[in-house]
Amino acid sequence: MSAWFDANLVSILNGAAIGCLLFILAIGLSLVFGMMDVLNLAHGAIFLGGAYVGWKVGGAAPTWASFLLALGVAVLLGLVAGGVLSAMTEPLRNRSHLDQALLTLGIALVVAELLSMAFGNDVRGVNAPPGLDGSVSVFGNAYPTYRLMLIGVGAVLAAGMWLLVSRTMIGAVIRGTVADREMISAIGIDNRKVKLAVFAAGSALAAVAGVLGGPIYGARPGLDATVLILALVVVVIGGLGSVRGALVGALIIGQIESLGRALFADAASFVLFGALAIVLVLRPQGLFAGATR
Repeated sequence: MSAWFDANLVSILNGAAIGCLLFILAIGLSLVFGMMDVLNLAHGAIFLGGAYVGWKVGGAAPTWASFLLALGVAVLLGLVAGGVLSAMTEPLRNRSHLDQALLTLGIALVVAELLSMAFGNDVRGVNAPPGLDGSVSVFGNAYPTYRLMLIGVGAVLAAGMWLLVSRTMIGAVIRGTVADREMISAIGIDNRKVKLAVFAAGSALAAVAGVLGGPIYGARPGLDATVLILALVVVVIGGLGSVRGALVGALIIGQIESLGRALFADAASFVLFGALAIVLVLRPQGLFAGATR
């Protein structure tokens, strides 16, 4: 067992890093879909927009100043995108998820085409900022510092999101909106503003994930569809509206993506969707379903 662990340690760490990045992406999708009852298939396009912001603003070899500026621009981009999507989906509030899916999928296709026209179809590679572009020794194995940073960021964000949703007044308002919109409105809180805030925050996290994912995935056409599928699988496995579920689901998918491809290169996709099928059969609501509408 020890020999196996040593041989696959890098793949396990890669799975944790990818899982934490998927968590940053998927938590917004989980809260928007699970709590606000809006199926947003444009989430991957926002991630791709963030990736291109990281490349354009930060550059292929960013300094810390340009990297932080790219993160700030991505946050603003995500907030605006979330606000626009919230307004566009508001008329569909009482209609089926199919209508929401068609609208947001159409938006995603338009955004992806506009990004392709603006930046071309080449892969835009991005380096890690100075100090994180090297490697450190982990149990005798050289491992990229940037990916270790991603694991730390994901852990801190998971703790912060759990505290926000479960232990603060803001979280209580969000949960109250999920449980009884009419009662929230009766005490003077505009539930449309709650939806707007959750949508904007989730989209901002997706754009930030795009910047953070630049040194791993780069920026390229088609990346939006790839990460959207992974995020949807994370949400289904973890359970809608659950911070813990999004984290556990993301870590599971991260390990399947990394360790699964290392051990079963030809069957990695089957393992991924096989895990999804098992969860759907045994626990259709997900491993840790939270409050949902």
